[in-house]
Amino acid sequence: MQRRNFIKGGLLASTLSLNSSSSPLAPFEFTPISAEERKMRVTKAQKLMSEKQIQAIILDAGVNLNYFTGINWHPSERSMLVVIPVKGEIQFICPAFEEDRFLEMAPAGTKVQIWEEDENPFALTICVLQGIGIHAGLIGIEEFCRFFIFDGLRKAGANYNFISADPITIPCRIIKSPAEIALMQKANDATVKAIQAGIAALSLGCSPRQISQKITQAHAEQGTVHGFASVTFGVASSFPHGSSKKQILKSGDVVMLDCGCSVGGYESDITRTIVFGEPSAKQKQIWDLEKKSQQAGFEAAKLGSPAENVDFAARKVLVDAGFGPDYKMPGLPHRTGHGIGMSGHEWGNMVRGNKAPLEIGMCFSIEPTIAIPGEFGVRLEDCAYMTAEGPKWFSQPSPSISEPF
Repeated sequence: MQRRNFIKGGLLASTLSLNSSSSPLAPFEFTPISAEERKMRVTKAQKLMSEKQIQAIILDAGVNLNYFTGINWHPSERSMLVVIPVKGEIQFICPAFEEDRFLEMAPAGTKVQIWEEDENPFALTICVLQGIGIHAGLIGIEEFCRFFIFDGLRKAGANYNFISADPITIPCRIIKSPAEIALMQKANDATVKAIQAGIAALSLGCSPRQISQKITQAHAEQGTVHGFASVTFGVASSFPHGSSKKQILKSGDVVMLDCGCSVGGYESDITRTIVFGEPSAKQKQIWDLEKKSQQAGFEAAKLGSPAENVDFAARKVLVDAGFGPDYKMPGLPHRTGHGIGMSGHEWGNMVRGNKAPLEIGMCFSIEPTIAIPGEFGVRLEDCAYMTAEGPKWFSQPSPSISEPF
């Protein structure tokens, strides 16, 4: 880690020499989720369905369809649906003119029923249920299913009781396998390098957009799917999700970089906060308090303890220092962390009221922002995953205000 000072525009400024923003980053290889693992996911879902007397679950196009089948399909007004029955094979309901494209993605022998433009896909879905011997009972609808689909199924299938599929999909997705964690590690490693490239590009008078573009480029060079790069300067850093006002970097500004990408369908989410130039005594004090709060949250993540304990521990550090209480500002205006996996924000939030015990394979962020309205904000965000030995970081926390990594 090398620090350098330079004169630009008549002002003494400093930045961190971390990574050359002009030198392309090397792409990396990764191992995608195997067909065997996806079969195991379906088997787990069917076991849960049997326990809860749910006859089938229906998935809309999107992340849950991808999770169970490996098929990435954009949701449109032409419904692509998946039926996972409590017993037997997965059934697909596909627009007829998309069948060839679908079969390119699907494994050999996939069961697919097609519907033409003037036909009712929901009536066809009910026919599929009846064709596999499901004539009544509980049918789970995933949480991301759009209302027009749910409404169409309800009208076509009066003999069924449609309920939430959350008791099936959430227990499956919230526990990550070693293969999933490996993909998330790759995504986090790539985002570390992308943020380094963004920090190296900071210069007097630059805009957040210019730095976001550098981060986007660095993600792309590594072969990841860029997700987001929220960059804020100065007072705008006190807005947890940024400000709409124009920002131009000045010496002494707090710089917050909140970024993520995906690898093999799995997400990263990392935030770093530094100061462009020499930090003030107050900036150092708040940064150090934020680091202490983040570490307290990490240490509170113990197997079998409720997820809310992470929030309690991180927030207590801030309240004891005179911030808050609760979500009041100046202080921490949001939960301490969120679940993460195929979606950037998933179940398993580190928030008061979440009494679900932490289990091996759960993944979540720890990010106790300190927002001081009208001045600046500091957020240090790293994601962790639970192991038999306790929590482990995907990205190592910042050592100091001048060393983001």
